[in-house]
Amino acid sequence: MAVVTCPHCGHQNPLTSNFCSSCGADLDHGSEHGTTMSVTVPIDSPAEEIEIELDELPPGVGMLVVTRGPNSGSRFALDQALVTAGRHPDSVIFLDDITVSRRHAEVRQVSGGYVVADVGSLNGTYLNRERVEESPLHDGDELQIGTFKLLFLAGRR
Repeated sequence: MAVVTCPHCGHQNPLTSNFCSSCGADLDHGSEHGTTMSVTVPIDSPAEEIEIELDELPPGVGMLVVTRGPNSGSRFALDQALVTAGRHPDSVIFLDDITVSRRHAEVRQVSGGYVVADVGSLNGTYLNRERVEESPLHDGDELQIGTFKLLFLAGRR
């Protein structure tokens, strides 16, 4: 599960928290606080995790982080109108595994966010463990393409 670390006491809170459950501090790290917002993402096993500075993304640009698969920890900014994912070498998100179709899925920017769509893959595309043909993405969603799991982080405006 993705978490946000409190800038005051260091307590880890769920990503959707507005206030720290330990000290009550505001977790909105806007410019008035002069701090950056980061998210801790578990990778492959609970013992491994990476820290992502959300300020590294331009405002409104989402990100997919590979949390399970051969390239765990890889980050993909969704900074194009159409981001393709698959085993084809020309895919923006290249996932080299036999469980992934050459042209497996795509993520499209739409007004107000992103939509993931399966593009005729053999094994399907799953969002939060449910097979989907097309579905909107929300902050913290888990996308599964073949054996790869990716965490969607919505861009901060």
